[in-house]
Amino acid sequence: MSFTGISGTQKIDRAAVEAPRAWIGAGPKSLLIDGRWVSAASGKTLETIDPSSEAVLALLAEGADIDVDAAVAAAQKALECKSWAGISPHQRARYLLQIADLVDRHADELALIETIDMGMPAWFSTAVAKMAGETFRYYAGWTTKIAGSTLPTDASNFIYTLKEPVGVCGAITPWNVPLLLACFKIAPALACGNTIVVKPSEIASLSTLRLAELIQEADLPPGVLNVVTGFGPSVGERMANHSGIDKISFTGSTAVGKRILQASAGNLKRVTLELGGKSPNIIFPDADLDRALDAAVNGFTRNSGQICSSGTRIFVHRDIYDEVAERIASISAGRKVGDPFGADTFLGPVASATHCDRVMSYIDAGNDEGARMLTGGNRLSRPGFFIEPTVFTGVTNDMKIAREEIFGPVVTIIAFRDEDDAVFKGNDTTYGLAAGIWTKDVGRAHKVARALKAGRIWINTYGETDPVMPFGGFKQSGIGREFGAESIAAYTETKAVQIRF
Repeated sequence: MSFTGISGTQKIDRAAVEAPRAWIGAGPKSLLIDGRWVSAASGKTLETIDPSSEAVLALLAEGADIDVDAAVAAAQKALECKSWAGISPHQRARYLLQIADLVDRHADELALIETIDMGMPAWFSTAVAKMAGETFRYYAGWTTKIAGSTLPTDASNFIYTLKEPVGVCGAITPWNVPLLLACFKIAPALACGNTIVVKPSEIASLSTLRLAELIQEADLPPGVLNVVTGFGPSVGERMANHSGIDKISFTGSTAVGKRILQASAGNLKRVTLELGGKSPNIIFPDADLDRALDAAVNGFTRNSGQICSSGTRIFVHRDIYDEVAERIASISAGRKVGDPFGADTFLGPVASATHCDRVMSYIDAGNDEGARMLTGGNRLSRPGFFIEPTVFTGVTNDMKIAREEIFGPVVTIIAFRDEDDAVFKGNDTTYGLAAGIWTKDVGRAHKVARALKAGRIWINTYGETDPVMPFGGFKQSGIGREFGAESIAAYTETKAVQIRF
């Protein structure tokens, strides 16, 4: 379940790409509502763009309020239907295991769709697709472990608790790792007996739609899973405000997360928010530098930096600062940017023209603030949204490039004096999603891990993940957790029952 150590060496058979391209080009993509694939009520469509060529890939149904309403109504009906609400947890496990098998059998296809649609290098999308199947398999194991308890009381009393589904769940997913993040939300929701309405990003919806087609093959009751594509201000906002949705799980920017939290007050929705990050990656003088620096570069260039937990603030002890900065720049310059299907490509394009412009504006800001750019800084002069890995030194923690989430292959290298200084600077941010620590001193590792305000800490590694390991953030990096036992609590309600004899 680890992405660490995976490199851009995935050889892709070009013939294998033709099948997913044929699926992508086979007419406008529809909405999944109540078990049927339907056009948007308005008949409108929107374009999805190939970030490698800037050409139109496909047309998506442009959902709106009326489509969300229909999807929610279908999910509400399915929630009360005996064919879903009345089944045993063993049957839910069988559904999830069947989905896991379907995803595994189509993993290569899903990976290629992801690469075509959002530019993720094939070596990385292949790893992501494998983890997608494992996510459903992990949650299949949970269905029979979601239990209430009996509580101590006097002899004339009996008190017990039940764990029940929250209800209709809304899932709003981003464009950076769309397949996996859809799985992160669909799998636990179904494991706990909920129904769900999914809104993928309009920038990269295709892998989620293909995933939904595969899930349909598992013969879930109609309305258990619904997918509505469209824009955030219409579909996403309607979901956030909808009185028929009992829980929202959102992954995306902190700004949008705040708006969803405000909208949830209408019916006091349960909310899980996995938001932005500006994660510190701290390298002490006793670290294994060969391992640490390779992982540090991977930590901000993987998926072209479009990962919320990317280690975009590298803190380096001042005694080794110059050596580390030069080595990071050298390794970064060697990471090839280009065709995401290339066997030696490490970075594909960023996902959209708008985002490309945004990342380039931060590179300009770094130069304007007086940081020293050691390598990168350019957009490739070819079609597509390709940006070189960019390394800034001479950065202080108050600079814009050190404080705001760039979400691209841009890193700042900042010096520190000692443990206390590293912790202070690492915590000096509005975010708290993840952090890395590189040291051979076990005591120091535990001490710093405890002091850092972040939801996930890696020691002598960076970026690994596993379904057993909760993921979520402190501060403005979010509310709640995905994965692990805590995600089950997020998709269930506790009911207490008392009997007096």
